[in-house]
Amino acid sequence: MPALPDHLPVCAILPELRETLTQNHRALLQAPPGAGKTTLAPLDLLKADWLGNQKILLLEPRRLAARSVARRMAELLGEKVGETIGWRMQLDTRVGKNTRIEVVTEGVLTRILQSDPALEGIGLIIFDEFHERSLQADLGLALALQSQDGYREDDNPLKILVMSATLATEEMSAFLSCPVIQSEGRSYPVSCYYRERQIPKDDRRELINQCAATVRTALNNHDGSVLVFLPGAGEIRQVAESLEDSLPANVSLHQLYGDLDKQAQDRAIQPPPEGQRKIVLATSIAESSLTIEGVHIVVDAGLMRVPQFDPRSGMSRLDTVRVSRASAEQRAGRAGRLAPGHCYRLWTESEQQQLVAHTAPEISAADLAPLALELLAWGVSDTAELDWLTLPPAPAMSQATGLLEKLGAVQKDDDHIRITRHGQAMAGLGLHPRLAHMVLIAKEHQLEWLASLLCVLLSERDPLAGNRDAGVDINLRLSVLEGQSIPGLFVSKGQLGRYKQLTSQWRQRLGSPKRTDYNNEDIALLLASAYPDRIALRRSQDGRYLLSSGQGVTFRNAEPLSTEEFLVIPSVGGHSNQREASVYLACPITLETIEELFADQIDTLDDIRWDKKAKAVVANRVERFGAVTLESRPIRDLSSEILTQGLIEGIRDAGLSVLPWDKESEQFRQRVMCLQTVDNSWPDFSDPALLNTMEEWLAPFIDGLSRLEHLKKVNLSQCLQSMMDWSRMKELDREAPEKLEVPSGSHIRIDYSNPEEPKLAVKLQELFGLLETPKLAYGKIPLTIELLSPAQRPVQKTRDLHSFWNNTYQDVKKDLKGRYPKHYWPEDPFTATATRFVRPRD
Repeated sequence: MPALPDHLPVCAILPELRETLTQNHRALLQAPPGAGKTTLAPLDLLKADWLGNQKILLLEPRRLAARSVARRMAELLGEKVGETIGWRMQLDTRVGKNTRIEVVTEGVLTRILQSDPALEGIGLIIFDEFHERSLQADLGLALALQSQDGYREDDNPLKILVMSATLATEEMSAFLSCPVIQSEGRSYPVSCYYRERQIPKDDRRELINQCAATVRTALNNHDGSVLVFLPGAGEIRQVAESLEDSLPANVSLHQLYGDLDKQAQDRAIQPPPEGQRKIVLATSIAESSLTIEGVHIVVDAGLMRVPQFDPRSGMSRLDTVRVSRASAEQRAGRAGRLAPGHCYRLWTESEQQQLVAHTAPEISAADLAPLALELLAWGVSDTAELDWLTLPPAPAMSQATGLLEKLGAVQKDDDHIRITRHGQAMAGLGLHPRLAHMVLIAKEHQLEWLASLLCVLLSERDPLAGNRDAGVDINLRLSVLEGQSIPGLFVSKGQLGRYKQLTSQWRQRLGSPKRTDYNNEDIALLLASAYPDRIALRRSQDGRYLLSSGQGVTFRNAEPLSTEEFLVIPSVGGHSNQREASVYLACPITLETIEELFADQIDTLDDIRWDKKAKAVVANRVERFGAVTLESRPIRDLSSEILTQGLIEGIRDAGLSVLPWDKESEQFRQRVMCLQTVDNSWPDFSDPALLNTMEEWLAPFIDGLSRLEHLKKVNLSQCLQSMMDWSRMKELDREAPEKLEVPSGSHIRIDYSNPEEPKLAVKLQELFGLLETPKLAYGKIPLTIELLSPAQRPVQKTRDLHSFWNNTYQDVKKDLKGRYPKHYWPEDPFTATATRFVRPRD
């Protein structure tokens, strides 16, 4: 092996690292960015005696980093990739018979482990940049730890090395029960500059403007190339548009994000020609692993876009969030790898203090369907059977298992979950379970060519992204992938070449030797098989749809597809502040295709409910797929019991006020409630109680009725009286009578509208001679007496009539006698004769 560079900081600890892995099966290496750990540690460990002729697997979280690292290591050995150093990633493998170090991406590591849990011929797995805490890295480590403990012999142990720049080493070393080796970094001081004022959180245009202005300032004030961190490809393109017409001739502009074609990515990370400078607009892909030569300036927007998975809706939304302090420091460090540098942060110092320490691991907010399938294929049905740095959340795992069941990948027997033969075939494809199921369905229908096109569309960036008039019709994208030119829509030659290459790779992988014809029904069939929870029913004329999962979605713009009754919508998303998800890709689907594909999942049920608009009971026999109603037919000749129950539910929904209450029924109800306040053996006639017991007191009187208007003839007094026997009715008349006979001989109706304080409104002269206030409810509730003038106007209210006669009557008398001189106003109300007339009659 050629001599390796010895000037990088990591070189000082390489002997210690070799010895540590000689004595231990696990180790943790922490080294700052630029220390050389990613390339030099694997190459040096090839010399370890314990490795023998076995291979090293180096896990990189991103394809771009994997290619870059492999090329750099091969270059150090004076070789080409595919000799001692190779890479292995989905649809792209370069390894040879003499390859000793395979740089693999995360999903590939899982495939290797699944195919050979003992990892025969592998001596060491290196998890690079583990601080990024991707879902696949967490899964790969959990499986590797079980492989290490359960599948390898003591005389041929599997070694595991975890490498990171910013990982919390105490937690990680405790989890792995391993020693920590730390390398000093080779970094130069970086001057950080903050804004004085915040950029409003949702003001994307201001962010773009300030970022472009800051880049121009940095170019003018400092030497070297500029690395700009932005949250996503959309912001990158907008900043590029702002800059491209105002750059000096010696400055080139490059973009760098995951969906960019390989040639453009490679150009972005290559050093600029002598005398030239470059600006690289990048996502967090450039945060670690990659070395972009010549960078002395970093401009950081301080944002990153992360998918947040919602187990309730089964969908992921993209959230734009603040970076962590660890990420901010790592980004700034890119400016100080070669010389003192400068970092412009597009946030304030106050905001800096509020940043979280570390980014949350992906496993805590990700779609766990791929992980769930991998675990079941591994033979694990309970996540607790493996060692996890962060345990997968139970709600997301439950949702994931539910999706796998819909895809036919698992079966549930009581509480036990097992993988099916179909699920094993899905896991063997190494695709997301949705795509894997789609591919297997495609093979059954000889649609492998179409499946290869759809795999490209569903796993890569939309080929028509950036075209405002592209709409969401997936047929248009398929035409682009087939090489057709679409008038008014632009796709770059580089993109077309990349999609053509990917389609060819997928076609070879799926075993489709030649192009085959397909139609819209075929497209819908494959998409619906992959996305059974995304079958959508139109629910309004303005482009709003309901998914079979129960989630609402809407088109972002006017869309021809919005006239379709049913759609399958494989690509949805949006941001957390949206009430409904946005449709990104869609395809029409017929009712016949849905019924053919999901015959065993369509439920037929009788939907009997209250229709608020019709104010009537409606009954339909409904075919339903999840939350989507496929077909509804009226049910004729419903039984009277069903109609009655439906009407009761309608009354419950509308409230008791829809019933035909009159003075008689209202008072009867209030009289009973008055007694119930002092004796709970009486029926509870409050609103909640009556609503809850309508089956007892109302149902017998509305038998067979189905509409609110039919209730007009119902006698509510009779309904309520049916709740009491004859003796109780007599007791009610005695303790809470309808009327009270007063000394004048009049029978005055008692007002029970406030059951706790019944009231009698009566002319004062009719009560002469009544010494004490009458009491109701077993003598426990004194009547509230509202004394009226001869003109029936209230003059006094009392619950103590005796006190009124003694203390207040004379003052009231003076006032009333002046206004009503012809009326009878005796001096002594206790002995006076009561009268309903102007004066007592002989």
